[in-house]
Amino acid sequence: MKIAVLGAGSWGTTLASLTAAGNETTLWARDADVADEVTRRHRNPDYLPDVELCRDLRASVDPDVALRGAELVVVAIPSQYFRSVVELARPFLPSSAAVVSVTKGIELGTGARMSEVILDVLDIDPAQICVLSGPNLAREVMAGQPSATVLACLDDARAERLRRVITTESFRVFTNRDVVGCEIGGAVKNVIAIAAGIGDGLGYGWNTKAALITRGLAEIARLGIALGASPLTFLGLAGDGDLTATCSSPQSRNRHVGEELGKGRSLDEIIGEMKMVAEGVGTTPAIAALAHRLGVPMPITRKVAAVLTGSLSPADAVHGLMEYEPGSELDDLG
Repeated sequence: MKIAVLGAGSWGTTLASLTAAGNETTLWARDADVADEVTRRHRNPDYLPDVELCRDLRASVDPDVALRGAELVVVAIPSQYFRSVVELARPFLPSSAAVVSVTKGIELGTGARMSEVILDVLDIDPAQICVLSGPNLAREVMAGQPSATVLACLDDARAERLRRVITTESFRVFTNRDVVGCEIGGAVKNVIAIAAGIGDGLGYGWNTKAALITRGLAEIARLGIALGASPLTFLGLAGDGDLTATCSSPQSRNRHVGEELGKGRSLDEIIGEMKMVAEGVGTTPAIAALAHRLGVPMPITRKVAAVLTGSLSPADAVHGLMEYEPGSELDDLG
């Protein structure tokens, strides 16, 4: 299959390298030096400098070169820049191509999921749009560590065909028809990971983390159900699986942001030191606004949003959550 991957960050590069074994894959990069290094030296100097990429992988800064004849287009662009890159790709994107979003975020201002952004920009059938989501830390996948993910698509036949293309011996891909649930799980878990990191930074232990993960999963499910998702999706790889990995791993950028906030550092200082995007920072206010619009209670998300704006200290956010009156644990998820 001819594949184009838009976005040369760590995850886009990883997926491009995986699919290049047996497929004609081209990675689109903004930076000409990165594209040259990927093609000639099989390295991504900015995001995976110590990892050797598939020698068959090619990269280009020209969207026409990357997208020409593509049957599968993977979009691995941070959520707040996602629309602009899809618009850039639109004149070159084959009308029959399947488009897979691997971005875990919500667009600020519109509250749109990435599949909705794709549908808004491109004149294609919704059944051509897929979402890949799961507990997929790029370095572990690239190292060949056993990993699993889920590919969500309304078209079962297309999902199965693409699943076989993306699956490797160590990277197992399951299918799901719940595009909404998989996207909400992937987006909101970044917010909860910031909360989990705040707990780490404040010196709290596993009881606190377990509570945040579990109640965070309830918030994810609550919002997803309000948008029409299946509750069962949140027990799977795009829900509980992704949430657990992102809240627990030292590789998690969102957990790192929360931990540093918990230690008393400013958000500007933390972000200024990071090369890669922590999706939860931009997505948190978008999710908080979406939840408010839908009347969905999401107390952890609200507190994280307040910490990110500086209107609430991490310690006061935790104190506020502990004042939240608990009721019957699962009634609001019925």
